[in-house]
This record gives sequence, structure tokens and C-alpha cells, in this order.
Amino acid sequence: MPLFTSRKQEKKVKVTFSNGLLLVEKDNGKQQVFPLDFFPKLLNATDEEREDWTQTDKGIHFNKLDIDVSF
Repeated sequence: MPLFTSRKQEKKVKVTFSNGLLLVEKDNGKQQVFPLDFFPKLLNATDEEREDWTQTDKGIHFNKLDIDVSF
């Protein structure tokens, strides 16, 4: 039984941006909303920077911006 896996991590959340908000929808359909005012780097980020994220065990991490959002 291997200790590590090389499979790419599946994203179990959906991340969208709308009207100055970060919306995170979990795989169970529940949604959390965060004002982008809480994350100035994310507020001023490009679409490319916003799309480059990975899911962590505590939330999401925006790779190019080095921002963690816990939920």
C-alpha cells in the first residue's frame, strides 16, 4: 500500500467571483461568501491569478497570490 499518491487532487469546491465577493460552493451545495475587501490582493488580482488555486484540507490557497482562505 503506497504512502503517497501521484493522482492530481480533485477540487471538491467551486470558486467564483461576483460583485466584489468571493463565493465558495462546497460539493454538498452549501455556499460561503467572503467580501473581497477582506483580501486586498485578491480584490486587485487578475483573472489568471484568481483561477490559479488549489484546495487544501482547511480551505483554498491562491498560488500566485499566496493567500489562504479557510472555511
